[in-house]
Amino acid sequence: MSNTPSEIQAFPTTKVRNAFPSLSKMHKNKPLIYLDGPAGSQVPKSVIAAISGYYENSNANCHGHFITSQETDLVIDETREKMATFLGAKGPETISFGSNMTTLNFALARAIGRYFQPGDEIIITQLDHESNRGPWLSLREVGIIVREIRLQDNGTLDYDHFESLLNEKTRLVAIGYSSNILGTVNQLSKVRKMTYQYGAWMLVDAVHYAPHFSIDVQALGCDFLLCSAYKFYGPHVGFLYARPGLLDQLPTDRLRTQYQQAPHSIETGTFNHAALAGVSAAIDFIASLGEGKKMREKLITAMQAIQTKEHFLAERLYDGLKMLKHLEIKGPSFYKKHRAPTISFLHKTKTASEVCKELAEQGICAWNGHFYAIRAAEVMGLMELGGLTRMGISVYNTEAEIDQTLEILSGL
Repeated sequence: MSNTPSEIQAFPTTKVRNAFPSLSKMHKNKPLIYLDGPAGSQVPKSVIAAISGYYENSNANCHGHFITSQETDLVIDETREKMATFLGAKGPETISFGSNMTTLNFALARAIGRYFQPGDEIIITQLDHESNRGPWLSLREVGIIVREIRLQDNGTLDYDHFESLLNEKTRLVAIGYSSNILGTVNQLSKVRKMTYQYGAWMLVDAVHYAPHFSIDVQALGCDFLLCSAYKFYGPHVGFLYARPGLLDQLPTDRLRTQYQQAPHSIETGTFNHAALAGVSAAIDFIASLGEGKKMREKLITAMQAIQTKEHFLAERLYDGLKMLKHLEIKGPSFYKKHRAPTISFLHKTKTASEVCKELAEQGICAWNGHFYAIRAAEVMGLMELGGLTRMGISVYNTEAEIDQTLEILSGL
């Protein structure tokens, strides 16, 4: 193992870990090691306090004349503004809220299904989480043709195959920013360039990408982007970014009593206001790790520092796993900087479920299965093997945790 770089030593790991009360939880007299972040991160005290503080002080429905209702309006407005800043969006009018990414994507798919014509085509991928496949596959019922980009053996998409699928009838490409099963970061600049040639929209699932990398939707040029706060230290809330003016074109499911224009036109029912307060606090937590005068500057520098630390730890884990001959890592090589800090592997004599049960006995939280990227697991022949064991690095993980995990895995 190489010496720890100075930028990793300078990262405020102790301060960060002290912010997460769950890290003090013990199992068999040992602290838990949370490598389950790809399925949802732990939550800092400030987020918990914001959620409980809302219930203690401001619990009311929105748009009333009284103080608690006005405070609720402020929570909604501030969270929309902060999410726009987090994503590099033009303004809060581009950010819609939902209970989760999947529900928002189904709502968007239904609206787009009414807007497109039978015979129009949508392209999805074999790599994506099912939440960015199922909603689009359902549009086959209304005559939309859905094609899928092939997944290659090395865990990356076949871009030549993608180019061959594009034609004058292609209206939308729905693609993940990074894979939650293999950590692959897709080449979205290449995808965007090709979709421009045919005037197709590009929708991005950034659920697995957002916790690890800074996002700039305007530079990316995407038409839609979805993510979820529970992956970046917040509660369960989903978000939809829609390019200015685009959502207003779509016939979304909406009551006549709700605001008919973006970003409200895809939002149904009453929000979880306390959760929105928690999202706002989660973004503040991330910003507290950065530098700069403006929130966007703080978020960008914070995400750069987080990315550097997480990549270092993930590469340490990757190197250690490669040395264990009874394990086989799946997915692209880790020796390229732009890769999500998520690593999945097979054990040569045990199922992923058996591996994770043994890890759990040692206080290590890791996941097994297909992680809802079931199409990827199918085409890679993993379903009959019980799927993969998956470990992911989050901002609060340490070198000592990685080394302890590798030591335990060496004996499994």
